[in-house]
Amino acid sequence: MAEQNNNELSRMDFVTDQTVKWCPGCGDYAILKQTQRVLPELGVPRENFLFVSGIGCSSRFPYYINTYGFHTIHGRAAAIASGAKLANPELSVWIVTGDGDGLSIGGNHTIHLMRRNLDINILLFNNRIYGLTKGQYSPTSELGKVTKSTPMGSLDRPFNPSSLALGSQATFVARTIDRYSKHMQSVIKNAYEHKGTSFVEIYQNCNIFNDGAYEDLTEKEVAANNVLELEHGKPMLFGKNKHLGLHLDWNTPKIVDLDKDKNVSIDDILVHDQTDFVIASILSSFTYDANFPTPIGIIYAVDEPVYENLLDEQIEDAITKKGAGKIEDVLAGPNIWEVK
Repeated sequence: MAEQNNNELSRMDFVTDQTVKWCPGCGDYAILKQTQRVLPELGVPRENFLFVSGIGCSSRFPYYINTYGFHTIHGRAAAIASGAKLANPELSVWIVTGDGDGLSIGGNHTIHLMRRNLDINILLFNNRIYGLTKGQYSPTSELGKVTKSTPMGSLDRPFNPSSLALGSQATFVARTIDRYSKHMQSVIKNAYEHKGTSFVEIYQNCNIFNDGAYEDLTEKEVAANNVLELEHGKPMLFGKNKHLGLHLDWNTPKIVDLDKDKNVSIDDILVHDQTDFVIASILSSFTYDANFPTPIGIIYAVDEPVYENLLDEQIEDAITKKGAGKIEDVLAGPNIWEVK
């Protein structure tokens, strides 16, 4: 890949000559386009981007974005991305995965990447179904989901990706939706600017095997009453006229109507603080609760030590105390013998 002045980059510089092979109407197209729009704005030379994927529809991403990429094996993108980042910390490393690839066979790797807090960005496409393997239920499919592999309905309680991330000590947890173009751009940009592991869950429609999974969040007639767009330091309001709000009655969240309930005012609405773990935990608990709106935006973001920086400090400390050493001594080891 030829080096290029970053000031000259545009979206088209991140478009490859490969034919994009997703089903017509798939939400992956929107995610690809918005990512390509954001990358030129990040001030990173194109040759310093690395996109790593596992297996699944989402994992075709590296073929369609004109940067360095690695299409790896099922569930192992996090492990390979971690190695690449530690070997070359200057890389801007992105993992593209799905609810099956990243939370089923790759769940363990995803958890430990987040707790280690390497400076890596995770984009997890969540369509609540296995798309590439033709429609089996996934770790995020709702209870009772009828699919080819669960003809009588799934008995598994679904993973809540944002709660899983919080429980893994992730330092950045966010959510966006494939049809929310500007919102997605903002979230992706904020994920890049965060130093540490960023976890971005993207609700993505699979129009072949799980069409309409998020229509209550995307259809204009109902979306306003079902989506809570989070802004740090702002009251958590939603509804067509922003008349509905989230109120915390001691430790119990409640929805209040500012137009109808004369006993509440804007001062009673909970203000979003993205550094507050308790607020983040409450918001993530709304994921499968029809009584509350679905939060999108930055749910949680805090600054914590970054793994590769700590590793560099450890290496420097070892060199200071013991000297740089030689690779020959490492290979030989302290105990050697000769076989004649």
